[in-house]
Amino acid sequence: MTICATEDATARPAEDAAAPGGPQRATLTIAADGSYAARLARHDDAAGSWFPERWTLSGPEPYAVPLQGTQPEEPDSTLLPLADGRVLILRRVADRFAVSLLYPAGPGTGEVLLGAVPAPELTLLPPVPGGKAACALAPEAHATTLWLLHGGADGPERIARIPGRCTGGVWLDRGGRLLALDRERDGRTKTVVADLERGGETGLLLQITEESNDRLLLADPDSGLLLVRSDAPGHDRLGWGVLGSSRPVRFPECLRPAEGTLTPFAMQPGQMLAPESCAVAFRRDAPNGTWLGVWRPAERQLRQFPAPEGWLAGAGLWTAGGELLLPYATGAEPCGVARAAVPALPVQAAPPVRATPPGEAARPVAAPRPAEPVEAVEAPLPTEPPQPVEPMDPPVLPMWGPVSGADAGGGGGIALDAGDTDNRSTASAQPQAALAEPRHLPAHPRLCRPVPLQQAPLAAR
Repeated sequence: MTICATEDATARPAEDAAAPGGPQRATLTIAADGSYAARLARHDDAAGSWFPERWTLSGPEPYAVPLQGTQPEEPDSTLLPLADGRVLILRRVADRFAVSLLYPAGPGTGEVLLGAVPAPELTLLPPVPGGKAACALAPEAHATTLWLLHGGADGPERIARIPGRCTGGVWLDRGGRLLALDRERDGRTKTVVADLERGGETGLLLQITEESNDRLLLADPDSGLLLVRSDAPGHDRLGWGVLGSSRPVRFPECLRPAEGTLTPFAMQPGQMLAPESCAVAFRRDAPNGTWLGVWRPAERQLRQFPAPEGWLAGAGLWTAGGELLLPYATGAEPCGVARAAVPALPVQAAPPVRATPPGEAARPVAAPRPAEPVEAVEAPLPTEPPQPVEPMDPPVLPMWGPVSGADAGGGGGIALDAGDTDNRSTASAQPQAALAEPRHLPAHPRLCRPVPLQQAPLAAR
C-alpha cells in the first residue's frame, strides 16, 4: 500500500474529524468468536457506581450477568471478554495495572489475579483471534511495549519493545500472529505490522506518501480488504485498499459526509479473495439521528438503514450468515440485540432492523426515518461517464516492505476516480477534533494515466 488514489470531486466544506487512532471505542466489547460481550454498567443507586457486566450472545436470547466484586469499579477500568466465558479486567492501581479474570460463581463473582504490569499507560488491544488470549500496549514517549496479558505460561509477559509510540491495533490473520499498529515516529504516523511469532519483529505495512499520516482502521483476513485513514489527499479521509496489492488506495467521496461523523466498526467475513464485494458497517451520527451505514467498494455509495434505539456506540458483529448483530440497551430492555439482514445486492427498499428482546418474538425496533437532504455540490459534476472499478489483486499475507511512490515506476501515482461522485450520505470517520478543509479549492485535475507521486499535480492547471 504505497500509492494513493482519490476521486475527482469538487472541493466543499467538510467537518472531517482528525483521528489519531482507529475506530471509536465501543461501550461494549464483543469476544473474538461473538459468543460473549462485556461492558461497564452503572447501578441505579444515587452514587451511580460502576460494575462489570457480561452479555451472553451465543444462545437463543441475549442475557446479561453482573460480575460485581466487593467494591465498585473505577470508570477507567477496561474489560475484554474471552471465548471461555471469563472476562479480563484491567484496573489502574497506583503506578501499575492489575490484571484479573472475572467469572460467575454461584450467586457471586469469582476472580483470578493474573499479575500486574508496571506502566504509566496500558491499553487493551482488540480480542485476539481465537478468543483465548489478551494483549495490550504500553506506549511511552519513544517506544511501546507489547504485552501478552493472558494466554502465556505464567501471568503477563513482555512480547516486544517497538520503537516509536504505537496506538490502534488490527489483527491481520485468523491465527493471531500478525498485528498491525499505528506507529508515530519523527512526527509522522505509519502503520507497521508486528509478527508475534518472531518476537514482535516489525515491518512497514502502510505508507501512502512519505509525508502523509496513514492509519489502518479495519482489516478483513478473508477478502484482504483494508479500511484506512490518511491525510495524503490533503486532509483526513477514509480510504480503502487490498492487503498485499500494489494498486492505489482509493478515497471514496461517499465516505465523506457533509454533516455528522462516520465510524466503521465491522467488516463482512467470508468474502474469500473478493475485496470489492466485502461490505463494511458504519455508525453514522448525524443531526437527524443515528443510522446504520453499509458500504461496498463495488457499489460506490453508502446505504443507510434505521438504527435500533439505544444502540451501544461502535458495538456490532457481522456473522458468517450475513447478519449484523447490534447490541443495545434501553430502560425497558437493558440487554438486547437487533438483527439486520443486509442484502448481498443493491435493493431499493431498506431491510428492516429487528430486535430480539428476551422472551418476545422478533419485531421492528424503529420506524424508517427519511434520510437527510443531499447537500448540493458547489461546482458542476463531471460530464464524462463513470469509470468502472478496476479489479483488485488477491491478498497476500503478510505484506512486508511496501513500495514507495518513487519506486512504483509506471504503476505508482495518484489515480483519480471520476465516477465516484455519489454523495447521498457520506465521510470522515472518527468523532474527534474537527479538521475542516477550505471551502473553495480547485477540483483535482483529470489524469489519463497514473504518474509518479512526486510529479502528480495537486491543483488544476
